[in-house]
Amino acid sequence: MTTTSPSGDGNARPIRVGISSCLLGNEVRFDGGHKRDRYLTDTLGQFFEWVSVCPEVEMGLSTPRETLRLIGDPAAPRLVFGKTRGDQTEGMQTWSKARLEQLATMDLCGYILKSDSPSCGMERVRVYGESGMPSKTGVGIYARALMDRFPLLPVEEEGRLHDLPLRENFVERVFCYRRWRDLVAGGLTRGKLVAFHTAHKLLLMAHSPKHYTDMGRLVAAAKAHTPRELESRYGELFMAALKVKATAKKHVNVLQHILGYFKRELDAKDKAELLSVIGDYHKNLVPLVVPLTLLKHHLGRIPVPYIQDQVYLYPHPKELMLRNHV
Repeated sequence: MTTTSPSGDGNARPIRVGISSCLLGNEVRFDGGHKRDRYLTDTLGQFFEWVSVCPEVEMGLSTPRETLRLIGDPAAPRLVFGKTRGDQTEGMQTWSKARLEQLATMDLCGYILKSDSPSCGMERVRVYGESGMPSKTGVGIYARALMDRFPLLPVEEEGRLHDLPLRENFVERVFCYRRWRDLVAGGLTRGKLVAFHTAHKLLLMAHSPKHYTDMGRLVAAAKAHTPRELESRYGELFMAALKVKATAKKHVNVLQHILGYFKRELDAKDKAELLSVIGDYHKNLVPLVVPLTLLKHHLGRIPVPYIQDQVYLYPHPKELMLRNHV
């Protein structure tokens, strides 16, 4: 799957997403099995180019193998074998550093980790204390290194992706990160940044009005910053904003904002229908796709270029049906 830069330079590149190898069906787990996730392989796999990684196998451990666990301080745990207590911490850290430098050359746009894994778990991984009782307070050794090395990269666990709002948020961030990376790869200028920000305004409003305001101020003062400064600061704010959960209340605000651009051209019946559908969405009676489809219909009859160019209307492929849930 490729995507085209919103800057209009025609630069198309694959959407590469890192993934724990077992989730693709590869038999790399400690027991020689796998944890294939068919939503990832059969659905998201149509749009993403997977970059498969298994930290434990790639660092040299056998399959099958003794189970690993985290022990000690949750903030800096040790990675050891469950029975023999052989310490694999330094080996995993050394391998992770080298592997992540390889991944840095692969233009990743996201990463999906295996939940609960002492190497790959993103959060709530079991850490065993002196009493032998575990607390779900840890982060996998490789996962921590990954997130430290690529702080802006969208990262999720496969288990959390079964939550539909979290799934939508992750996929949306992946596509947004791709667009941002394409913009930077094409040579960031103040003019290109203004166009990029303008196209993403409504999407940002649906996630975080605070970040949206801060980003607007940054773009307005673009001449006071070097392109490198703009790239760093805007990129941080952009990805932080998108990580904030979009809510029905914020979506309603955006939908009403869109309606305001052409409501004078609508007759009373069409306006009342739109307001009714937006109200139904606010009450969780219909999914977001319903008022959006009606708005797009009217935009087709009453063109408003500023709105029609908004990424908010098409943030990810419609085939994924991510806005079809209540």
